[in-house]
Formats: sequence, C-alpha cells, structure tokens
Amino acid sequence: MISIAKATGMTRHQVSDLMTATNAVIVESLMNDKTVTLQGLGTLEVKHKNERVIVHPRTGERNTIPAKKQIGFRPTPTLKDELKNQ
Repeated sequence: MISIAKATGMTRHQVSDLMTATNAVIVESLMNDKTVTLQGLGTLEVKHKNERVIVHPRTGERNTIPAKKQIGFRPTPTLKDELKNQ
C-alpha cells in the first residue's frame, strides 16, 4: 500500500480505505456470480465444478468430491505477453 500511496499522492489511510472498498465490491460481485474485470490485468470469474467420483489407485476405494465453486482468473493478452518476455 505504501507504493500506491507514493504513486498516487494519497495517504496510506486513504489507500487502505480505497483497497477495503474495492475488495468488498469484488467479493460481493463474485458472490453474486458476476464477472469482475480488472483493467489491464484480467478477469475474475466464478467457475462451477460438478460433483465427481474419484478412485484411489491403490485400494480402488471410490470417493465423491462434492460440487463446488472456484474462482478463475484470465489475464489480459498484454499481461500474458509481458510475463512471457520477462
């Protein structure tokens, strides 16, 4: 947060408040299954994983993994290129 405060000229307290509000909006959007686009970084989205059955390779025991929600991140092409060229 100190880097952001220096770059923007804001106080650390203002940056902290801004980050708290931003995080709250992102979490609320994801909880409502909405996609969140972070300009220049990428997209956060909720992915739904179906229930599945797995088999233990040694014992043959079958277990069921329940359905769940998972957060996925898709970076922008620009960010991907920057990371490749690093």
